[in-house]
Amino acid sequence: MSEPCPTLRRDGDEVVILDQTRLPHEESYVRLHDLASAAAAIRDMQVRGAPLIGATAAYGVALALRHTATDEALQQALDVLRATRPTAVNLHWALDRMRAALQPLPPSSRGAAAWAEAEAIRRDDAATNARIGSHGLAAFRTLATPNGRPLQFMTHCNAGWLATCGHGTALAPIYAAHAAGLKVHVWVSETRPRNQGLLTAWELTRAGVPHTLIADNAAGWLMAAGRVDAVIVGADRIAANGDTANKVGTYLKALAARAHGLPFYVAAPRSTIDFACPDGAGIPIEERSGDEFRLIHGVGEDGRAQRTRIAGEGAAICNPAFDVTPAELVTGIICEFGILPPDALASLQNH
Repeated sequence: MSEPCPTLRRDGDEVVILDQTRLPHEESYVRLHDLASAAAAIRDMQVRGAPLIGATAAYGVALALRHTATDEALQQALDVLRATRPTAVNLHWALDRMRAALQPLPPSSRGAAAWAEAEAIRRDDAATNARIGSHGLAAFRTLATPNGRPLQFMTHCNAGWLATCGHGTALAPIYAAHAAGLKVHVWVSETRPRNQGLLTAWELTRAGVPHTLIADNAAGWLMAAGRVDAVIVGADRIAANGDTANKVGTYLKALAARAHGLPFYVAAPRSTIDFACPDGAGIPIEERSGDEFRLIHGVGEDGRAQRTRIAGEGAAICNPAFDVTPAELVTGIICEFGILPPDALASLQNH
């Protein structure tokens, strides 16, 4: 098994990120040296995945306060970073945590404290995800398969270590099961239009986990054919009632899973639950540029990265980045505190 490369790390007074817009064709790193570059990395999806977005935003605050840490500088950093992605609540959670840690301090102490708090957020995320993996593994051990065949999982988008600071969310239990010797196989949905399933396939290849890449629209057929045992996805925001926002296309998989009597799990840290949002209707859904749909990215026969247009420049495009899965379609939410039914999230409000 190949060791995961770090998605985010401090290097002196700068931050180094794995540029996920270049994956899976090229492993490339980018240096963030100020507030603007950190905000651009989040907005342009060089980093993606709710937990990693939150951690990057925390480091963005530290970068912003390197030279001046006045109240005005702190507020500007928080405002700029908060505006980058509307749906992922971990972004706002991390910025609120940074504000709480830094605002009471004198400006002369804020610079070092910002780095320390960002580092703590990064470490906490990795530890949280390891616990998600352990809880998910316990549930997976109860899934029976005929004739000792591998457990067949289906996932959507990428919720592995690429989307976090370590282990992943939806992939953490799968990695834990594989490490424990359970036979597993993963159906990896390509997840158009950003093709983030390709990142999941890239991760699983490095980890030696058997998997097969599928077109998004093949998911229902595979479930109907009895070739899926469970669906597990991540989340960018979970409302107080358990309604869950994840990459667009998740809702369709939840509907298909319910139709075929399959468990549908959501794996996410407690910080992804937004108790101020009563239900899914209150979750803001980010709509992104139509060019994400009109253009596809790949590698040409010469081995060089290229973009190919599949729809005309004038084609009308609707490109929502997320959809909402109603709580009644969710079997359980796997977080660092265990596996909870969606209607039991209130028990976590004071954690």
